Parts: sequence; structure tokens; C-alpha cells
Amino acid sequence: MRLILLGPPGAGKGTQAALLSEALGVPHISTGDIFRRNIKEQTELGKKVSGILESGGLVPDDLTCEIVRDRLNRDDCRGGFIMDGFPRTLPQAEMFERMLDENNQRIDAVINITADDAVIVKRMSGRRMCSCGKVYHVVSHPPKKEGICDSCGSPLYIRDDDREETVRSRLKTYHEQTSPLIDFYSRRGLIIEVNGDKPIEDTFEDIMAALGRRS
Repeated sequence: MRLILLGPPGAGKGTQAALLSEALGVPHISTGDIFRRNIKEQTELGKKVSGILESGGLVPDDLTCEIVRDRLNRDDCRGGFIMDGFPRTLPQAEMFERMLDENNQRIDAVINITADDAVIVKRMSGRRMCSCGKVYHVVSHPPKKEGICDSCGSPLYIRDDDREETVRSRLKTYHEQTSPLIDFYSRRGLIIEVNGDKPIEDTFEDIMAALGRRS
């Protein structure tokens, strides 16, 4: 099965993609993870992408699509894939469609995870991280001692991406650039709408039920 996950930042795409990957036995492909891994490993791609992102720019569509093409050519994608974070723009969607057509492949469904902006801001701005990898939330999963990790005792911090002003900026970008993809895929009869404001397990069950009706 070949799936695309759409939805604003903080809607739970990564979480649902991981659950679907395990349930369906196909790889979860996140362009963001690919970029971050290459930046960390200081590959040629990583150096190129890092410079673009540090300057506040967007990775060009053709470069992003070439990265996706390379990933989809690997053996583990023969049985399908779950795209998380791609495509982000209409040009990317059109390039991706042509890429799949060349290989006589098609997308089976596009899962649009909806969530209210106010809920997303509250969800993301309340997240706290620890250098040991533990993740907390000031409301739903607070540490025993405020600002301190339960596991290692290190101080918790807020990722730059989770600061309220950053979250609102990312949501604005999403609505301007990515929301039009919903119309693009709706015209192709591929959209499945699910409520991302629900508990994780309920959203996952809704997605599996909808995919079952499509199969």
C-alpha cells in the first residue's frame, strides 16, 4: 500500500505513520528525517541542505524530489511506503505523480489528519525535551519535578520548533503552501479525513477502518 499523510505540524503525522508502518509492513519515509540524518552525518547532501535551512530558505522542489526518488528505489519500498512530510507543495505533488507514473505506480490513499490550530499550539508549545531523549508535556505528561527529567535529572528544554511564535509561523506556512494539496488529491478521490484531536489510538483505528473500506 502506498500512502501519503497530510496535516499541519503537530497533528500527529509522525506518530500515525510509525503505527501504520508497523501494521502494514511498509517503510515510513520522512523527508525531514532524511535531511536531519544527512546534516548530522555531514554528507554532501547534508551540507547543501543545512546551508539552505540555516538561511531560512526552503529546500528546492527538484532536490527534494530527487531525494525521494532515491529512497523509493530501495528494495524495502517495493511493497509500498508511507510518505510523511512529502509532498509539501503543489509542484512537489505534480512531480511526485509523474515519478510514480514512470514506474506504473499509484497512490492508494492520502490521509489528511485534521486538528484545530489552537489545539496544535497548546500541544506543541507545552512539549519539553531532555537531552537523554525523554519527552514530556506540561499538561498531559509532566515530569515529577517541574523542569527536571525523571530519568536522568537533567534540565528540560523547549525545542525552537515548539516555541509558540514558531508554531504559529509554521501553521501559517502550512495553510498557505500545503493545504492546497487537499484539493489536488480530493479531485483524484484519494483523500481520507481523520480527526487528529482524538487520542492517538482512536485516530489510528479510524485510519485503519477507512483503509479497510478502500481495500
